[in-house]
Amino acid sequence: MPVAIITGASRGLGLELARSLAADGWNLVIDARDPAALRVAAEQLAPSGSVRAIPGDVADAAHRGDLVAAAIELGGIDLLVNNASLLGPSPQPRLAEYPLDVLAHVYAVNTLAPVALVQLALPQLRDRAGTIVNVTSDAAVEQYEGWGGYGSSKAALEQVGNVLAAEEPIVHVYTFDPGDMRTQMHQDAFPGEDISDRPEPATVVPALRRLLHDRPASGRYRASDFSAVSP
Repeated sequence: MPVAIITGASRGLGLELARSLAADGWNLVIDARDPAALRVAAEQLAPSGSVRAIPGDVADAAHRGDLVAAAIELGGIDLLVNNASLLGPSPQPRLAEYPLDVLAHVYAVNTLAPVALVQLALPQLRDRAGTIVNVTSDAAVEQYEGWGGYGSSKAALEQVGNVLAAEEPIVHVYTFDPGDMRTQMHQDAFPGEDISDRPEPATVVPALRRLLHDRPASGRYRASDFSAVSP
């Protein structure tokens, strides 16, 4: 069966995608910073297939090596989903007041860690004509006040995907914008606000599965670009 690495899979879109793939028999390597939350997620997924849950921070080189090694042990790497993200301070500060050490860490998680994971996984992905999905946000392409840190880190990730697609024609490289979702990160971005009108992450998964199934040309896709019906 195919093997996927999904980062940030203890909740939100990462967990719901893992749930969908596991139900179809995929072997999974998942991670998250919170060991307890990751353990709960793995227990939910384990009955559906082989799941390796490895707690850690994608900004840590040793942790990234563990993720790739676990996927190779399961048979190889067919799919890498760079979903783990760091919002930064809540509420979001303006760039004029943004602490540079915090901004560096946001970039380390949201931009540099995906590049480093791609570098480790590319030999497997090339051999298997695999797929990379970098999860992004409309904050990468829109000028939202207060979103300079997170948004610019995602903009950089999007350009990474663009160049990677040109350099690695055998591998499908997708930048996927799920849109607003009812997630903890979204709540952290808007502390004290009611976000109950946002769609649940599970409602976005069919669009992402359609992208993985149809395998169009590498590029940037929004969830709204795809039918809500999963293949």
